[in-house]
Amino acid sequence: MIWFISVVAFLVLMIFWLIGIYNSLVRLRNTRQNAFADIDVQLKQRHDLVPQLVETVKGYATHEKELLLKITQARSAAMGATTIEEKIKTETQLSSALAGLKVSVEAYPDLKANQNFLQLQEELSDIENKLAAVRRYFNAATTEYNTGMETFPSNLIANSFGFHRETLFDLGQERVNLEEPPTISFS
Repeated sequence: MIWFISVVAFLVLMIFWLIGIYNSLVRLRNTRQNAFADIDVQLKQRHDLVPQLVETVKGYATHEKELLLKITQARSAAMGATTIEEKIKTETQLSSALAGLKVSVEAYPDLKANQNFLQLQEELSDIENKLAAVRRYFNAATTEYNTGMETFPSNLIANSFGFHRETLFDLGQERVNLEEPPTISFS
């Protein structure tokens, strides 16, 4: 009889232990999704700001149509993305296009002095800073989730219930540009 009670107690403890691991993985997944919701708020603000910025630049930089078209297309693609992975990919493309705009603007001193443009540029810079902060939080939540589901013994539960590794919000090509030292030329 004691043997039977011991086996039943052991099975009950195992069930509660498995439930605990499963619930922990669900919490980590939900934290990651919530972190991306914070990114979505900042992305919405950036998407709303981009057309104003493009229109302001259009008046000054009429021959930069290709760049402005690229920004508009990247914004449309980013707004149409539905999954987290699609949003990461399209937002990286939009960031690259906006970086091209910053470089292009240097050729227009009148534009750089325009109050409307300066205000839009300041707002965009603020949004980019907020995006960087929420990306860091999202990546931390994603790393914690991935670690939680890849470590033993929770990886056994994760595999059984369809949890899978998630992607980080990487800078893509921007990271390569940040890691390369700037070229300085005096010629």
